[in-house]
Amino acid sequence: MTVPRSHPRYMSLMTRDKLVEGWNEGLVATQGLIAHGRGEAFDYLLGETTTPEALEAANAAACRLLLAVRPVISVNGNVGALVPDEVASLCNILKCPAEVNLFHRTEERVRRLAQHLREHGCLDVLGEVPDERIEGLEHARALCCGEGIFKADVVLVPLEDGDRCQALKHAGKFVITIDLNPLSRTSRTADITIVDNLVRAMPVLISRVNELKDGMVSTEDLLKVAGGFSNSANMANVLRRMTSGYSRMREK
Repeated sequence: MTVPRSHPRYMSLMTRDKLVEGWNEGLVATQGLIAHGRGEAFDYLLGETTTPEALEAANAAACRLLLAVRPVISVNGNVGALVPDEVASLCNILKCPAEVNLFHRTEERVRRLAQHLREHGCLDVLGEVPDERIEGLEHARALCCGEGIFKADVVLVPLEDGDRCQALKHAGKFVITIDLNPLSRTSRTADITIVDNLVRAMPVLISRVNELKDGMVSTEDLLKVAGGFSNSANMANVLRRMTSGYSRMREK
């Protein structure tokens, strides 16, 4: 069925269709469909819009990515299905690799996702031949590449699992995540959490990286913005906004 653009849930329905398509193509795990539905519930409380808090976090994240020596973007099935063009664009701007990393890992899914990213313009895709492990993880999520996540100083991990986010932090990585749930362990553990829908957040992040890069902003200014960001304060403001959003919904 073709959904008209006038439908009030148009973007949400298109996002769901992308995930179902990704599932049919072997990119998305069945569990990923459930995880997306949980995230959408929080998006309702945000009014399904990018908030000032998300813009502030994206600005700080852009600064950190530009300051990074070895940035890496970690890609799971949902990320690969929803924003492959944006992943490719950000990787190419930063001249960094994308690394496929899956919780429900099969070699076939890894291969399909890596090929999918290449088809969408990623020039450097890792993950098919992991040669290192992240300490503190016992399952397949520990697998990583020596030239990717293992040596990275800054890792962008959208839609990440809490235990891996914590392990990356323990390994000394600066972790940036995109997560609609401000109460998740990932959101509370990451150095910078962009509380927003992935399909809205990635274009915003790319735009800000481009603006800062094209504007030739000094290292000192990037450090000032990045260092002045408080993830805990930002998250507290997000929670207040969500609470207010819930109150407004009840009053209608």
